[in-house]
Amino acid sequence: MKAMILAAGLGNRMRPLTLHTPKPLLEVGDKPLIVWHIEKLRDLGVTEIVINTAWLAQKLVDALGDGSALGIQILWSHEGEGLETAGGIIHALPLLGDEPFILVNGDVWTTMDFAPLLDIKLNENLAHLVLVDNPIQHPQGDFTLSDGRAYTFDQNIPGENLTFSGISVIHPHLFTGLDAGKRALAPLLKAAMLDQKIAASKLQGAWVDVGTPERLAQLDQQIRTGQYA
Repeated sequence: MKAMILAAGLGNRMRPLTLHTPKPLLEVGDKPLIVWHIEKLRDLGVTEIVINTAWLAQKLVDALGDGSALGIQILWSHEGEGLETAGGIIHALPLLGDEPFILVNGDVWTTMDFAPLLDIKLNENLAHLVLVDNPIQHPQGDFTLSDGRAYTFDQNIPGENLTFSGISVIHPHLFTGLDAGKRALAPLLKAAMLDQKIAASKLQGAWVDVGTPERLAQLDQQIRTGQYA
């Protein structure tokens, strides 16, 4: 199974740190955020990882190269101008192929064991989302989890309202017939939820949306003091 790490964002909320450093290269625990993901995926046996770029793309390439130093092969998907999440995936589909792939946001950090992702069978589903308890900065959540499926709030399904972790298994068929260009992922997921085509589960472990300098510094301190050892 291939994986894709999303690394093309501007990181506006993380400024001034991201004026000269792409957000996935910001460090916690003496290691860039994106390297935590790469090492977890490598240790699962994932050998090919697609990484999309836009903002400060060359710095990412200079830091990670072809991935050989980390024991994997990096397939770079350069966007020039950022295409948002779905647009970036559509642009990268020639590198991802026709089979389901693991998708990870480059600006989250987690102790989650990625191994179960390899065992997910989508069957008729177009995606399997990993959801988390709502963080303080996003108390309303994104979707409702009920009996192993994700639903929009408008569907009024009884369940637990949770936040999308930025970790998922995606089938390329989610993007069938869509043109290239800027496109967000959430509307595609919500449309598929109306057809009951999105499975979901709740994340086991710690998870941090490393979206601001304050949260970055807090996570770095927590890792250094052994809170997540």
